[in-house]
Amino acid sequence: MYKLVSVITCVMLLIACSSSPRYGTSVPSVKLAEKRVDLNNTEKVKKILKQQYADWRHVKHRMGGISKKGIDCSGLVYRTFRSRFGIDVPRATEHQSDTGKSVKKSQLRAGDMVFFKTGLFTRHVGMYIDKGDFLHVSSSKGVMVSNMKSPYWQNAYWQSRRL
Repeated sequence: MYKLVSVITCVMLLIACSSSPRYGTSVPSVKLAEKRVDLNNTEKVKKILKQQYADWRHVKHRMGGISKKGIDCSGLVYRTFRSRFGIDVPRATEHQSDTGKSVKKSQLRAGDMVFFKTGLFTRHVGMYIDKGDFLHVSSSKGVMVSNMKSPYWQNAYWQSRRL
């Protein structure tokens, strides 16, 4: 009986040690913008997002990437908010989807995060620009702008969040 209790205790300790912090410990280094941008200034936010697109256009998709050698969807959101807006957001889509407050699709404005269910367990994130356009990273085409009104994105739409 004593051995059984010892084994169960050891197993429980090992399981507890395997859990990781909610936002992880190895967030890539990206310089924080010197001045925080007011996200209520939609014209400025649109301009910044369009400049981010111009600077990152066609950078290839790379899962876990955060540089111009390759970047994933949540990495682009993380990097854009940090370096262009001076705002820290979590690195992973899963955690970004819990950030800020929920926004109705009909009330989207520039800078809102838009989330999609692209598979059974797969989530995708981008940043809303205007008139249905959003900046994101396609796994096949890299950094690009798509429109939420297209049938694919319309069917995959999940939620939107505002910081």
